[in-house]
Amino acid sequence: MLALIAIANVSWYLWGHEGSVGMTPHVPARNGADQVVQVAMTIAVDHRAMPLFAVLFGYGMVQFYRSRLDRGMEPRIVRAMMRRRHWAMLLLGLLHAALLFYGDILGAYAVAGLLMVWIFFGRRTRTLVIWIGVLVALMLLFALFSILSAISLVFFAPPEVIGSMESGSFGMGLVRDYAYGQPYLVSILARLAIWTMGLLPGALLLTPVSILVGWVAARHRVLDEPRRHTRLLARVAVGGIAIGWLGGVPDALLIVGAIPLPEAVGWAFSGLNSLAGIACGIGYAAAFGLLAVRLEGRAPARTTSGPDLDPGSETSSGASSGAGSGSGSGNGPPDKAARRERRREAAAADAARAPALRAYGIPSSTQARDPGAASTGASAARTGGLVRALSAVGQRSLTFYLLQSLLLAPLMADWGLGLGVHLSTAGAVGIALLVWLLALPLAAWMDSRSVRGPAEMLLRRLTYGRLDPQGPRQP
Repeated sequence: MLALIAIANVSWYLWGHEGSVGMTPHVPARNGADQVVQVAMTIAVDHRAMPLFAVLFGYGMVQFYRSRLDRGMEPRIVRAMMRRRHWAMLLLGLLHAALLFYGDILGAYAVAGLLMVWIFFGRRTRTLVIWIGVLVALMLLFALFSILSAISLVFFAPPEVIGSMESGSFGMGLVRDYAYGQPYLVSILARLAIWTMGLLPGALLLTPVSILVGWVAARHRVLDEPRRHTRLLARVAVGGIAIGWLGGVPDALLIVGAIPLPEAVGWAFSGLNSLAGIACGIGYAAAFGLLAVRLEGRAPARTTSGPDLDPGSETSSGASSGAGSGSGSGNGPPDKAARRERRREAAAADAARAPALRAYGIPSSTQARDPGAASTGASAARTGGLVRALSAVGQRSLTFYLLQSLLLAPLMADWGLGLGVHLSTAGAVGIALLVWLLALPLAAWMDSRSVRGPAEMLLRRLTYGRLDPQGPRQP
């Protein structure tokens, strides 16, 4: 997954190029290879990596909360720890942006986490689902408004208005030049200013939907127990990725000149691409859940009903069985009336629960602890070295996310080797992949010696403080 982050971020380092490509981070293509790579990135990577990690960030918040409650900690103490964790992430994001990379995502995640935990964390699951729908509807309206506004300007605005908009535009090229084409001390101020301006838009507009989806999925343990949710994961993966890729096509056509819009309205499809990116990021998360099932080498669990993210799935095993028997057949899915009744009962039960229990989600499935299920050791024995290395990177994702910037910034910036001014998109993506590949043997070595990532250790120490004396020693 960090490969997507490396590919998405590397274009932001390409300073010293004339102009930019619409609202994308890309520089003008020099050859056919650049165009092919830019089209592929616009459809499958740009605006998709950040929502993917926002889903996983939200999912991890529920896991963090649940694990501490399982150890007997009071909910208010865990909430305090979560606040400390998000403030610590904001500090790390500020340092990351100032010293290395102005496109840092830690700060936006931290601000979103602080606000959303305060407002939504203990709410009913149905409330979270409703807010997901509201936010998606607002983003869809904004996307439609952007497209209609661009069309109106092209067909009805006087040419001098379009010309003035083009001459007064502040493109990505200038941003990159300020961040990486200046002496290092000057560039620190530039990167910090750029990061600060993008902090609230990233936190309030681009991440809330993905975080809420992560919460709902975590309450149902969709990625903790993916073999019990294979049908749901397959539907979300196929649907989300299809929507995400199709939604990126208009921007891709704009890049290659197939849609002849003036540069002044290059933002026409940015709202659509951002919304499609959220769907794609959710689809990617579901696809990785399916991949986990495949790597475990275990058959999907048989269920009496198709899984969903409705609060109805928060019923206990016995209630689920009762709903299945109410359908008239224990082997088939319940009819619509039984499903509606099951959901009403589950919604009522969810409303009656304390906020701390709502945030906790459903208990762990007995199937996950079934002695007949493949053990972790057996699964690890079947797992190849590459998969273990990828898993080791994922367990230290914060460390290797920061390592990418630690390697790419000196390679690309004027105060380093200065490769950014000479490379185009295809060459830069090649370097990004090499940087990601470099992380695999290092992560495997750290995993073989049970060495934690230094960034994770720092975040844990800043998170726990004196609230949980045993925290730094626990996995």
